[in-house]
Amino acid sequence: MEAYDAIVIGAGHNGLVCAAYLLNAGHSVLLLEKRSVPGGAATTEEALPEEAPGFKFNLCAIDHEFIFLGPIIQELQLHKYGLKYLTCDPHTFCPHPDGRYFLAHQSLEQTRTEIARYSARDADKYVEFVNYWSKLMSAIAPFFNAPPQSILGIAGGYKGKNLADVLAIAGSKDKALNFIRTMITAPEDLLNEYFDTELVKAPLARLAAEIGAPPSQKGITAGLMMLAMRHHPGMARPQGGTGALTQALVKLVTAKGGKILTEQMVKEVIVEDRRAVGVRVAGGKEYLAKQGIISNIDVRRLFLQLVAPDAVEPNLREKVDRRITNNNETILKIDCALSEPPRFTAYEREDQEHLIGTVLIADSVAHVEQAHSLATMGEIPDANPSMYLDIPSVLDPTLAPEGKHTLWIEFFAPYQIAGKAGTGLHGTGWTDQLKNQVADKVIDKLADYAPNIKDSMIARRVESPAELGERLGSYKGNYYHLDMGLDQMIFLRPLPEIANYTTPIKNLYLTGAGTHPGGSISGMPGRNCARVFLNRQQPLAKIQQSVSSTWRSLLGLN
Repeated sequence: MEAYDAIVIGAGHNGLVCAAYLLNAGHSVLLLEKRSVPGGAATTEEALPEEAPGFKFNLCAIDHEFIFLGPIIQELQLHKYGLKYLTCDPHTFCPHPDGRYFLAHQSLEQTRTEIARYSARDADKYVEFVNYWSKLMSAIAPFFNAPPQSILGIAGGYKGKNLADVLAIAGSKDKALNFIRTMITAPEDLLNEYFDTELVKAPLARLAAEIGAPPSQKGITAGLMMLAMRHHPGMARPQGGTGALTQALVKLVTAKGGKILTEQMVKEVIVEDRRAVGVRVAGGKEYLAKQGIISNIDVRRLFLQLVAPDAVEPNLREKVDRRITNNNETILKIDCALSEPPRFTAYEREDQEHLIGTVLIADSVAHVEQAHSLATMGEIPDANPSMYLDIPSVLDPTLAPEGKHTLWIEFFAPYQIAGKAGTGLHGTGWTDQLKNQVADKVIDKLADYAPNIKDSMIARRVESPAELGERLGSYKGNYYHLDMGLDQMIFLRPLPEIANYTTPIKNLYLTGAGTHPGGSISGMPGRNCARVFLNRQQPLAKIQQSVSSTWRSLLGLN
């Protein structure tokens, strides 16, 4: 029977990052992936090989921001394995029905100039708004790059600028109270406090709602960080698509002696005497883990499907089943092969600069609110669709045949359709006919802004929320594993008892989007989990090293 120091369930990007750090530390690692390709939500594939050969599509994640807030790219030297990032600048374009448009560059001054064409006040407030959130990001970034319950690890991440920004954000009673108010208010309220025009408020609300909730919902204001990150450190995409990040990690892992097996569905985590000792895959083969099993899948599947009920405390099992929340909102994904790029009537210039980054169809905050509120209630918000789209081949021509383009569309939709329980795929109500009807309405809406879109369509691929959930293996199609509200973040993610990448079952660890600091492409859950795993192998030496490093940082000796 094959045995490894560590077995990782799921070869998503966090699982690969975790494996890379363990391999660098000298451990043997096996990764087991249920799909035919590694990467999880971070893949780039020729998804229409017959209808559109040579077109490469990002099947889920596409725009990268969080990964630049940590040291993973540098520490793992991923450039040596072929990873190259292309900066998205401008990063956000939002055409409006009246012919105006919002266009944000990485440069705040360029963005101020664009907004000032419509509102001098909003232009100045935008700079103030982004500066505040940029300082806030710097102040809390060390929390992202350490286990959430590791005081020494978090403290060791604070350098001069981080400390200065902490004082700028919360260095007095009034500042601290305003920070708390900002974090617990709703994005809509904060946007109304800062801005006058829907031209600015609507795209910001749409980005804030990427957390997966309506902009009126309290406690998701952290979603506004996404906008600030697009200015600093910036938004980028790997050349060759998101899958190029996965490919670089796979090359690193295999070069270090790691083993990746695809089409290996883990059916059981074997637990003996409250200790995880191995896994059993479909077909019955078993693999032994000498030091640990690391789960890169969502915690519900792990504890409710892969671990025997008598191996989990009933109280914890019940909390995993009933306390972890998913609000029924996920995405219907549309990938299109185009003969030419979309031509937006609101943008009269000949260049394609506005298509480099993200294109948002968000007419107003109310438009965004409807798109999310209806989805959470089980209704499909396709009467007047809001959407998030990219034309990645404008920035990276390697993704399509010469002169052709790919189109990536994200449309928020319910996983379980109200009144359709027991029908469609997995009883969700989603059928092939329905998903294509919804996609038609989304394309119709897009054609109001870019009239050439239908004539330029070579082929398209539509993936319903039920199909997305099945492909990713995610509960209710939630690619974040669980909702990203404040009640399920930092040391509360996924639950307080299992928020530090460990579980009550000895040698069973957690990583992935359902752990701190959450979803998106960052690799931070993988890196942080690896730190916890390695500390447990040599606890005294690691603690001594951590304390020494922390004091050196605080004294400015590093």
